[in-house]
Amino acid sequence: MTRLALLLLAPALVWAQETLHVGSKRFTESYILGEILTQTVRSAGEARAVHQQGMGNTAILFAALKSGAIHVYPEYSGTVAFELLGLQRVPGISELNRELARDGLAAAVPLGFSNTYALAMSMPHAAALGITRISDLARHRDLRLGLSQEFLNRRDGWPALRQTYRLPFTAPRGLDHGLAYEALAAGQIDVIDVYSTDAKIGRYKLKVLVDDRGFFPAYDAVLLYRLELPQRFPRSWQALRKLEGRISTEHMIAMNGAAELSAAPFSKVAADFLSAPGEKRQPAAERAGRSFVDAMFGRDFWRLTLEHVVLVFASLAMSVALGIPLGIWAERFPAVRHWILGAVGILQTVPSLALLAFLIAALNRIGTLPAIIALFLYGLLPVVRNTEAGLSAVPWLLKQAATALGLSTRTTLRLIELPLAAPTILAGIKTSAVINVGTATIAAFIGAGGYGERIVAGLAVNDHVLLLAGAVPAAVMALLIEWGFAVLERQVISPGLRKRGNGRL
Repeated sequence: MTRLALLLLAPALVWAQETLHVGSKRFTESYILGEILTQTVRSAGEARAVHQQGMGNTAILFAALKSGAIHVYPEYSGTVAFELLGLQRVPGISELNRELARDGLAAAVPLGFSNTYALAMSMPHAAALGITRISDLARHRDLRLGLSQEFLNRRDGWPALRQTYRLPFTAPRGLDHGLAYEALAAGQIDVIDVYSTDAKIGRYKLKVLVDDRGFFPAYDAVLLYRLELPQRFPRSWQALRKLEGRISTEHMIAMNGAAELSAAPFSKVAADFLSAPGEKRQPAAERAGRSFVDAMFGRDFWRLTLEHVVLVFASLAMSVALGIPLGIWAERFPAVRHWILGAVGILQTVPSLALLAFLIAALNRIGTLPAIIALFLYGLLPVVRNTEAGLSAVPWLLKQAATALGLSTRTTLRLIELPLAAPTILAGIKTSAVINVGTATIAAFIGAGGYGERIVAGLAVNDHVLLLAGAVPAAVMALLIEWGFAVLERQVISPGLRKRGNGRL
């Protein structure tokens, strides 16, 4: 009986544990390190560890850490000094921590390797042009640079590098880090930014250019965490401290290779390292042993599906709750119609990532809430416009007849106008839902989960199978929603009204 009771209570005890949230950025190495931290915390048995993977760039992770949305994530000393604190050099950990303490944060646990930035070219091209150093680039103004968006905009990235070396290039092409190697190999660009632990440097036979003016400092991998973490999760913190110095540069390159060249899941790469940290596993045959079906119906399939459904339908419910009243108001009062339709139209033109960044700053948090609010705002236009259009199309004589029968304006709206406008309104709601299915994939950039999590991870490692494993379920969900609304229309709208409804936007 005692064993049975413990077995029944086990799930409740797990969920009763506090949750320690681990974050990671949107590139291979950060995914792997995030998994190593997550599995280390789980092994301590003190807290539920959740990996908020691929949350975005440095600014998003830093904001999440300050707000308490995550408790720890892997970072680099150079990034902390230059990008986060705005310092002119990379000081020691103690000085960094004096600055970080103002935000309730600290850095500790040097993992044992450094991953600095570098510029690279294909070896044959570099040899043909006689380029071995970054300063040599200044002699070749026609070179095409493809740099990651973060490197283009960070303080210790392209602007400062260009000034230090007096490079003549004014508009490098912005390119996702995971795609840059293939673009270089295809001859579409000539120079890319790389990390010194990238496994693809050897695979693509690249020439890493010498930083002859010492611009790039050491970027030692450390843990950036909230000051409350050691006191709140003491056993987990002790387990994390044991990672200090355990990951060499060779280990990190091998782990990156296992993920990028062999398509090993990040969780497996981390588990292999933790089970035998002294071994350097070399990548097996590229993309071996995994089919599209295996990738799509992996262990995370139902979790991602639930997250995507919540994002789509929670935001849709909010869009309907506000959009229909706004559409009614726009139809009733011509003086405000232009302002209402104009406002919801403008919301559609705001870039999704820009809106998410604004909401993160406004709400001081990341994850599901800002994602749902962004999707709610994007979903307003079809609902508002179709409600206004449907009500405007109700014949004026029917409204007059209702008035002659003594019906109030509210009763006429409820019993006559809304039923007649229902096909058009429902078409707008359907359009909003389908749009949100695709737009919700962007929410993965701020740790809100959903199918976009796979798409972001696939971009990070240029894994087309993983990309499709996220894109196909999203497309299927959009088709199911389309079919579901068709069934709903047949159930709640009479055939005569269905013929009248034209589904206008």
